[in-house]
Amino acid sequence: MTAYLQETPTMTETDTRAERVATILEKVRALGPTLRDRAVEAERAGRHSDETIADLHATGAFDIASPSEYGGYELTVRQQLDVVAEVSKWDGSAGWIVWGGCSTNWLPVGTGAKVVEEVYAPEWVGPRVSGSSHFPASRGKAVRVADGWVLSGGPWTFATDSLWSPFTNLGCIADDGEGPYLVAVQVPRDELRFLDDWHVAGMKGTGSVSVELKGDDLFVPAYRGVDFREIAAGTHDSGLSGSLWHVPSLGWAFSTMAGMSIGLAKGTLERFLERSKGRPIRGTTYKNQLDAPLTHLMLAEVHTKIQAATLMAQANADETDRLGELAAAGTPASPEHMQDFMARVLLETSYAAKCCAEAIELLQRNSGSTAIQDSEPIQRAWRDARVITLHGALNLEALSENYGRLMAGSEPHKVAGITTLDRFAPAPLAQVR
Repeated sequence: MTAYLQETPTMTETDTRAERVATILEKVRALGPTLRDRAVEAERAGRHSDETIADLHATGAFDIASPSEYGGYELTVRQQLDVVAEVSKWDGSAGWIVWGGCSTNWLPVGTGAKVVEEVYAPEWVGPRVSGSSHFPASRGKAVRVADGWVLSGGPWTFATDSLWSPFTNLGCIADDGEGPYLVAVQVPRDELRFLDDWHVAGMKGTGSVSVELKGDDLFVPAYRGVDFREIAAGTHDSGLSGSLWHVPSLGWAFSTMAGMSIGLAKGTLERFLERSKGRPIRGTTYKNQLDAPLTHLMLAEVHTKIQAATLMAQANADETDRLGELAAAGTPASPEHMQDFMARVLLETSYAAKCCAEAIELLQRNSGSTAIQDSEPIQRAWRDARVITLHGALNLEALSENYGRLMAGSEPHKVAGITTLDRFAPAPLAQVR
């Protein structure tokens, strides 16, 4: 397969990216009302349509984190945050699909250059990346054989974007006799069966179904399966040159994740202001809800919650980019700083999700009974925002304790899986060439 190499840009790299993100945001805003209109049917179907995926692709939203060597935009994490937020403003499920498509690119990139070629070189419409079950409770099993892996077990749950991506990266448990460990395996979509089990309270249009193997087991060549610890440590050479491929994966995934909550809250605020003009408040003499002091007080509180979430997410995205630049220059931050930042970005993303869900709750409670109709975006945002707070990695109390332990000079809890903080304590592994 032949890579689509970029021509030498005439502007600086920074200017080029700024122009690209401005164009993408403009296209997303133009598509926004259509996303909102289609959201009701997407919820009923449990997934967005292929037409909507194609329309999102046409905005460039699925290329924001693809390598520039293969024609992708390779935006900074900070710029990706803005795109995720803008899509989410119009529909949370569409925002989740875009977030999943950008925030998991580190999985194939961390697996090595051959997988990078497979994923990014071909023409494709929609997200190129999806992943599932990168945690110790994965039901997937991997057995090492002479020239690869044999997978079995499953199903693999919450496989966001798997309905539209060419590969899904599956978390599998392997044990070579020295204890279990997690293996990340790239599996082609043609080898998977997609289950009809996405029947949920919110984010209904994401199509985050479970997947299982079509057969009892599946052989996967060695280059497609990598010890997850090697991906986290950057052991394998991707053949890519940008600093994006050196950013900490947790900073990338979770600072952009906050964009969904922020976008949902901002979209709900805009919708509230639009529908409240001239609307009386029952039990009062106010003929226009927007003239009432109680509304003004509520709006100020909503603003502060959204602003707090926005500033935290932006700062975390900026720091993620900075850490990537340091690592790319051969001067990575200390393990102590990395551990502190990863604990902090998890905590602050969880807190941002809480703040935005509370802001939407305030707007929902002040929108009257008509706001519970399926066609009303406010009730959908209300459900979607709460679902984000229930994400397995965003347990606010546990994350608060972990960061508090670090602040007090204690070690965080030692847990395995994608959100472990232990990976930052050891010296990095030597890079495989």
